[in-house]
Amino acid sequence: MTWRHRQVYGLLAAGVVLAGCAGGGSQAAGAGAENAVAAVTLDAADVAVAERESVAAGVVVTGTLLPYRQAEVRAQVPGVLVSVQVDRGDAVRAGQVLARIEAEGIRGQAASAQAGVAAAEANLALAARQLESARKLYEAGAMSEIEFRQAQAAHEAAQAQLEAARAQAVGADEQARRTTVVAPFAGEVSKRHANEGEAVNIGQPLFTVVDARILELAGQVPVNRAAGLRPGLPVEFTVDAMPGRVLTGKVARVEPTADPATGQVGVYVQLPNHNRALVGGLFATGRILTGERQDGVVVPSSAVRRDGDQPYVWAIRNDRAVRQPVTIGAEDLRRGVVQVLSGLEPGERVIAAPGTIEEGTLVRIAGASPAAASPVPQER
Repeated sequence: MTWRHRQVYGLLAAGVVLAGCAGGGSQAAGAGAENAVAAVTLDAADVAVAERESVAAGVVVTGTLLPYRQAEVRAQVPGVLVSVQVDRGDAVRAGQVLARIEAEGIRGQAASAQAGVAAAEANLALAARQLESARKLYEAGAMSEIEFRQAQAAHEAAQAQLEAARAQAVGADEQARRTTVVAPFAGEVSKRHANEGEAVNIGQPLFTVVDARILELAGQVPVNRAAGLRPGLPVEFTVDAMPGRVLTGKVARVEPTADPATGQVGVYVQLPNHNRALVGGLFATGRILTGERQDGVVVPSSAVRRDGDQPYVWAIRNDRAVRQPVTIGAEDLRRGVVQVLSGLEPGERVIAAPGTIEEGTLVRIAGASPAAASPVPQER
């Protein structure tokens, strides 16, 4: 059973009803004013009846939705930041150039290392020719074995020198490549930490790149509620910035141990965001659906208000508004109802419309006769 209820911006009407003034008019006019009673008139759709029914059980997690994939791109060589090509909000491809670092010393080392490779190659070629000549002389008996062994050793040394030069060149080239700052993956630039022309050091943040196609919420649940949680369970999300909309995700990971200080277990839930409908940094409430159902009294979620950590409803008893503290349980985000574990009985009427009201206010329902019963919930 669900309720039809509209989004309103306050109670429909408020007035003052003067009590007394009965009989032959012998009472003074001021006496009625002293007995004035505050009253409100509500539309029937703004009043709901507590019903007993089953609600899908769930574990609530709250937190901030952040891009699951994000990286801080840092300077890998010291120098001056030049040729900055992106800014906040720009989309980037994997490997796209973001900026360059001017580091002439590093580029000079790379050029010198390449020259060293060329020299080592020439030296090896010379040693190879000398070894070939020595072999012919040795085989002809015109060279001693010692001299031939010396030619072989010189050739081997030239080979080792070339290998060392090539290794040095690879390292120098790698350092030179690090002067070009590139995107680690496809996404968007969320932050630019340095400006063109600034001197930067190794490890200094330059850009933050995020991939917002998947958002993740890192939440905490009590250890006694974490036993049945596992990756893959569906999660329903509501986002403060998008009231009335329910989004669907899933549990990605559950930490294997609880925090001994808090007795909480870390749970990570992910929300697909391929159309970029959401941005990172939004506060969200998620309900992990465990597949169980709980029977109990339910009312519209809009009927439940909070005073700090204490939830309460405005019950209508004897046509008066009564502030009733309640204990709430599972909430069905899609249907917009919440389970009341204690404080209400089935059949009791509650005010579902937003707005303010005072204890004891006389409540009238538009279109209802004085003897009318609680309005019957209507199917959507």
